[in-house]
Amino acid sequence: MSGLFSHNKSWEDLSSAFSFIADMDGVQQDPIHHAEGDVAIHTQMVLSALEQLPEYSLLTAEEQEILWTAALLHDVEKRSTTRVDWDGRIISPGHARKGELSTRQILFQQIPTPFVIREQIAALVRFHGLPLWLMEKPNPQKALLAASLRVDTYLLTLLAKADVLGRICHDPQELLERIELFELYCREQGCWRKPRAFSSGEARFHYFSSDSEQPDYQPYDDYGSQVTLLCGLPGMGKDHFIQQYGKGISVISLDAIRRAHQINPEDKNANGWVVQQAKQQAREKLRSRQDFIWNATNLTGQMRQQLIKLFVSYNARVRIVYIEQDYKRWRQQNNNRQYAVPDKVMDRMLDKLEVPVPEEAHEVCYFIDSVMLS
Repeated sequence: MSGLFSHNKSWEDLSSAFSFIADMDGVQQDPIHHAEGDVAIHTQMVLSALEQLPEYSLLTAEEQEILWTAALLHDVEKRSTTRVDWDGRIISPGHARKGELSTRQILFQQIPTPFVIREQIAALVRFHGLPLWLMEKPNPQKALLAASLRVDTYLLTLLAKADVLGRICHDPQELLERIELFELYCREQGCWRKPRAFSSGEARFHYFSSDSEQPDYQPYDDYGSQVTLLCGLPGMGKDHFIQQYGKGISVISLDAIRRAHQINPEDKNANGWVVQQAKQQAREKLRSRQDFIWNATNLTGQMRQQLIKLFVSYNARVRIVYIEQDYKRWRQQNNNRQYAVPDKVMDRMLDKLEVPVPEEAHEVCYFIDSVMLS
């Protein structure tokens, strides 16, 4: 596999070519955990430590590139989240979560990367601290099993190990022992180097959407309706997907409601009314046990969960279909639409895109470049 960023991986070249790399310079870190210096110094040390790991040399070329890129970007959003706390400590709250979004955008827009590889890198960035802090989570088991659905836990431990070795701190041995315990827990939970297996999509959804502590529980699956919740940026081809795969199925479309009532999509004051109209249509179909497609962008997990809770309250089975085309085709398709979305709005929506994750619904599918991924 050729290099994602560049065949020449020197820091100087990367920093001069990409602003998000140059931005790491001068971003301070807490000297207790990072006495080595700023984010740029730490990231270079992590990359060096990663390449020196014996396990790294045994990976496939693709795995090496995925892991190297994740290491390069794992702290990319410390640039936007770093601040001095009330007690004088330097903190970067939420940098991994925001880093996932930025990694996805970079590898979609600036450095086109195949969807499956891009999402593995984004997930590694998102969860890079999990091996160190898993047991401090409110529910360690659910946090681990959710991560395992998206990321190879072995690669995650290698990234965490490089993250520890690529810093100067007072407790490196304790941190490395935490990573060893993380591996043991992964093996115990059946998710070492593989996603945690569930007996069905229903079992997986029940475990993550309820207070259940039993991932092997199989719930009763007598559903009233099947709801297909589309997710994707404007111009990605949701209408085309419906024409191809949704023949004969009723569609609830927020855009159709706006057009019927001559409402501008950028009229934020009217958006709530539009959504309520759509939800009322949905309730009528759910009560009569009709299948339907919900056609809207649904870009964030929070937005999707509000809808899914409504559908599930009527005993519906929910399938999310995420739709994506490559960046250039996406821009072209939007420009060719009858109702094209302005570029500035497209960029703003891309900034907040959260690709659906497997635990969000009974079934989550990815329709990428007009192909349904298995």
